[in-house]
Amino acid sequence: MKNAFNFPSVVTGAKFRKKLAVQTLAIGLLFGATALQAQKKTTHVDTVNEVVDTYQPFSFGLQVKNMHLWHGFVVTPGPMVATNLEFNSRDKKFTFGFWGGAGAASDVTNKKTGADVGANYKEFSIYTAYHFNDKFFIEAVTHNNYTGVEERGDVLHYWSYNKRQGYNFVDLNFGYQVTKSTSLYLATILGGGSGDYQVQADGSLRDSYTQYLEIKSKVFEKGDTKLNLFVGGAWSLVNEKTFYTQGKGNIINVGATLSKKVALGSYVLPVDVTAMWNPEKQKTVLQVAAKLF
Repeated sequence: MKNAFNFPSVVTGAKFRKKLAVQTLAIGLLFGATALQAQKKTTHVDTVNEVVDTYQPFSFGLQVKNMHLWHGFVVTPGPMVATNLEFNSRDKKFTFGFWGGAGAASDVTNKKTGADVGANYKEFSIYTAYHFNDKFFIEAVTHNNYTGVEERGDVLHYWSYNKRQGYNFVDLNFGYQVTKSTSLYLATILGGGSGDYQVQADGSLRDSYTQYLEIKSKVFEKGDTKLNLFVGGAWSLVNEKTFYTQGKGNIINVGATLSKKVALGSYVLPVDVTAMWNPEKQKTVLQVAAKLF
């Protein structure tokens, strides 16, 4: 395919997509190990002052939400928890991590029996990013949302990138801080994973390489409260069908996020409330997310 990044138009199949994801993981681990080794420092003590090394390469976090939104999608409509385990280089330029989500059950249809079966939301994704400076970064993510795979009658393989099975895909993303208040985020899906393709007249599958662009701007800030507005749209330079839309490209993610630090006694809890409207699907939702640590 020809697009802004000149990705190839033909994908060699499941082996290519699996290799791509494994290479993403391997590169992330390699860069992480190199960064960690290169940046080890020995605590230095002189006769006057003790220099303490406060660098912490590893961190983890926990967030609770009433639902989970992503690029105009309601990934899961019920309560969920999100966790992450992350490595950051000393200069804070390189990041490698794991992100996991688990939540309440929703119904999926079993292919053999036709019956609706409850399936808990389950996701385990891997990401790596490099910040060239304070304004520009590049990121690769292999998304692995395996909710309902077994319940619908498929065999679960974590590293399966079978296009028709549709629960794993890889995207390559770029972020740029245009001004102090406004940022751009561009994501491109690679390899046709999770249904990002269009069926041709001869039955072959042509990857869409769907691109998603989001513009976010901070319009209010006072103390520990700030309000961001955002709008996101998706399109394909190859096919009419995109990953995010029913047909051709469209605006799919419009809304606002109010962020505030809520004091609970001596504990301060960062909370985000997001109002999201998907014009194409005519869906409106309100997400509340609290970061516990």
